[in-house]
Amino acid sequence: MLMFIMALYTVYVLFRIYISIMQIGFINRAKRQQAVLLSTAEYLQAAEYAISKEKLSIIGTFIEYLLFIFWLDAGIVWLDNFFLIQDDALKAVAVVLSFIIIGGIVHLPLEWYQKFVLDAKFGFNRSSYTQYIKDTLISTLLTVVLGGIVIYTVALIMSSSTLWWLWSFLFIFAVIILLNMFFPTLRAMFFDKLSPLDDAELNAKIARLMEQTGFTSSGVFVSDASKRDARLNAYFGGLGKTKRVVLFDTLLQKLSHHELLAVLGHELGHFTHGDIYKNIAAIGAMLFVMFAIFGNLPESLYMELGISQSPAVVIILFLLLMSLLSFIMMPIMGMVSRHNEFAADKKGAELGGEEHLVSALTKLVTENKSFPLSHPLYIFFYYTHPPVLERFKELGVDIYCGDNSALEGECPIQVR
Repeated sequence: MLMFIMALYTVYVLFRIYISIMQIGFINRAKRQQAVLLSTAEYLQAAEYAISKEKLSIIGTFIEYLLFIFWLDAGIVWLDNFFLIQDDALKAVAVVLSFIIIGGIVHLPLEWYQKFVLDAKFGFNRSSYTQYIKDTLISTLLTVVLGGIVIYTVALIMSSSTLWWLWSFLFIFAVIILLNMFFPTLRAMFFDKLSPLDDAELNAKIARLMEQTGFTSSGVFVSDASKRDARLNAYFGGLGKTKRVVLFDTLLQKLSHHELLAVLGHELGHFTHGDIYKNIAAIGAMLFVMFAIFGNLPESLYMELGISQSPAVVIILFLLLMSLLSFIMMPIMGMVSRHNEFAADKKGAELGGEEHLVSALTKLVTENKSFPLSHPLYIFFYYTHPPVLERFKELGVDIYCGDNSALEGECPIQVR
C-alpha cells in the first residue's frame, strides 16, 4: 500500500511539472505573435510574469515532493517519537502543528522570493520587510491557535468513535462555514484595515444595484490592500447578516463608477444564482470523499510506515495527501466554477452594461498582468474562471483571429 501511494504521488508530481512545462512552452510561442488584448509591451510583460511564476511553481512542486518523501520515509516516525505526551489529543496538536510549521519554514524562501523579487520586479509588491514579518507572525499565531483547536477537536472525535471520519467531516465542514461567515471580520482585525466607503454617489449607486437583486449587506467597505500589493480585487464576504461588500482601494483607483458597478453586478450574479452555497456544497462533497477515504485506510499502511494509527499520524497523512486528492477532483470543480462565471458575467452585463464589464475585465487583465492565453490542459486543471477571451466571446463581443501559426491551432482573439 505504501509503495502504491508513493508511486501515485510521484505520477501526480510529474504530471504537474509536465503541465507547467506545457504552459511555459505555450506562452513562449504565443508571446511571439501579435499582442492579444494588451499593448505589445504589456503583452510581453504579462508573458514574462506568467513564465516566471510557472518556473517558480515547478521548484515549489519539487520541494513539496522531497518533503513528501522525507515525511513518509522517516519524518512522521521522528516527529511522533519526539513528543512524549500521553494524551492522544494533546500529542496530536503538538505533532501536527510542528508538521505544519516545518513545512511553512521550508517553503518560506520561495514565498519570500515570490513577493520581494518576482512581484517586486513586476510592480506588485508594496509590502515592507517589517510588514511581511508582522503578517507572517500573525498568520503563524492564528494557525497555532485556531489550528490547534481544530486538531484537538478532531483528535478527540477520532478517539471516541469508530465513525470518526464522518463526525470529523461534519465538524470541519461547520468550521469552513463559520470561516466564510467571519472571514471579512478576521481579515480586518489582523491584516487589512476596512473603512466604510465615503463616496456618497458611489454608495448610492451600489445600494440601488443591490436592491435590484435583493442583496442585503452590513455595508460597503474599502480595504487598504495597496499597502501590500498593487493588484485589483473586490469580494463579497460573509454569509447571512454578516455579508459585506469589500473593495480594494486599488480597484477604486483604476476603475470608473460604471466599470466598478459592472464588476459588482457580476458578483451579484453569483448571489442571484446561489453560487456561494453551491460552492460550499461542492467543497463539502469533496471533503466527504476525502474523509471517507482516510477513514478506511488499511492498517497495513501504518505497519509499513512503522507507526501506530494514532490521531496525529492520521491527520498528517490526510494533510500530506490532500493536495493529490484535490488535484484529482479540481477539474470537476473547475468546470462547474467556469460555468457559473459565464452566468455571472451575463448578470453583470445586464446590471452594469456589457461594454462596462468588458472594459473592467480588460483593465483587470492589464493591471494584474494576466496573460490572456493559456494551454488547454492548464485551463482544464487550474482555471476556476474561464479565460477572459472566452468570457468576451460568451458576451457576444466582436472578436477576430490573427496569425495563429505558433499556437498549434489556438486562436489568439482580439477585441475590436
